[in-house]
Amino acid sequence: MAEWFEEWFGEDYVKIYPHRDETEAGHAVALITRATGLRAGWQVLDLACGAGRHARAFQAAGAHCTGLDLSMTLLRMARAAVGAELPLVRADMRALPIRPRSMDLTANLFTSFGYFERDAEHAAVLREMTATIRPGGWLVIDFLNTELVRRDLVPHEVVELDGERVTIARTLSPDGRFVRKTIVVPSGREYWERVRLFTPEEITAMLAVEGVIVRHRFGDYQGGPLTPHAPRTILVGQLGP
Repeated sequence: MAEWFEEWFGEDYVKIYPHRDETEAGHAVALITRATGLRAGWQVLDLACGAGRHARAFQAAGAHCTGLDLSMTLLRMARAAVGAELPLVRADMRALPIRPRSMDLTANLFTSFGYFERDAEHAAVLREMTATIRPGGWLVIDFLNTELVRRDLVPHEVVELDGERVTIARTLSPDGRFVRKTIVVPSGREYWERVRLFTPEEITAMLAVEGVIVRHRFGDYQGGPLTPHAPRTILVGQLGP
């Protein structure tokens, strides 16, 4: 049986999140640039690159960016958007086909973490990410704010997209460790998402096991503080020598 993330990340997914656009990606990459000192010529891995909006922003900042994603549909969209000059790789984030210590920065953006059932798999992803960066290099995770999700969960909503209704239902697992979202699109097809609700402290501790020290914490793409009310959890870590 296919995992949920093997079926969901296609054209319907892009339609559901139209507000996640080039402007937002530009703000995220500008924040990362300030926090890491990113310079022209850096090698950057955009892990779970989707349709390539962050990869384009990294390119605009002068980086040599490689995009990696499991979704062939999203990679085709990224190729159409970024052209042939940007390398795109199809792979599972639990086994990255990237040369060890070849990246100055590896970034995992817009809640592209926490997709698996077992925490050992999430730890494996962080291990794989860390293996790609050089000593002194940077690792960035842009995740949801777990405290905000638990406190302000919207159980049901209907949104209009191009004049059509999309219904979204959200639930927490009985143990509170996961949030699940069920999406029904106008065609009647149903998708679902599941994200492990890691706290910033839990992710920080997992990174520390791999030798990555979190240097900066932000709560939004403008660089605001990480508070219980912040919309995001953005952790900027650096690998030791």
